[in-house]
Amino acid sequence: MTTHTTGTRDQWLAARVELLEAEKELTRRSDELARRRQELPWVRVEKEYRFETEAGPASLADLFGGRSQLLVYHFMFGPEYTGGCPSCSAIADGFNGSVVHLEHHDVAMIAVSRAPIAALEAYKRRMGWSFPWASSLDSDFNYDFNTSVTEDQQRSGSVDYNYRAADTTWIEDAGPESGVAQFAAMTGTDVAAYTRERPGMSAFTREDGDVFHTYSTYARGLDGLWGMYQWLDRAPRGRNEPSLWWRRRDEY
Repeated sequence: MTTHTTGTRDQWLAARVELLEAEKELTRRSDELARRRQELPWVRVEKEYRFETEAGPASLADLFGGRSQLLVYHFMFGPEYTGGCPSCSAIADGFNGSVVHLEHHDVAMIAVSRAPIAALEAYKRRMGWSFPWASSLDSDFNYDFNTSVTEDQQRSGSVDYNYRAADTTWIEDAGPESGVAQFAAMTGTDVAAYTRERPGMSAFTREDGDVFHTYSTYARGLDGLWGMYQWLDRAPRGRNEPSLWWRRRDEY
């Protein structure tokens, strides 16, 4: 027998209509936040970043593919990894099909990781993805946009992530049964190597030959881009996750 509140259809409808008002308010608030994102000041990108792509070497400007806007997903796949982060892989499953639509709306979208391009292309084939993916292995790009840290930075006990100082001393105490250790093992690394990469997304625009950084978000700021969570938030039991339950989609 269920322990959840039950009721008649009329009672459900009354509660649903009340909730609808809250949902509409959230939508209006989300629209306002989108407007404020677009009003952020642009920062000219002065550094000449270099990437490796399937087509060969590329600059940041080249990643636009002739479009005026660029969205970058900072995919956790470091040089030491044998496979992509399971969480980033779940997010990529969700945005893979969106790329073609964005490209027809003057927006390029690409994933960027520090793993060599050959490793990225092999993993992309395994997962059946079609989105562009670039390697920033010999570039400061991930470091400058706060999605990678060095061993020395990590050992200092604190790194800059999500616009604040993030403690790293807990890494030494992460046991083999912890979720982060399990995910590290799934990428062929240990906790320290795994967490030297962080997830995020960044937006750029081109105007009059210059590239500008317009926006970046990290951690829970990526929730809205994680398609499966948007569905789970509407499921009867929500996210319902006492542990890190998901796997790469070919490992269930």
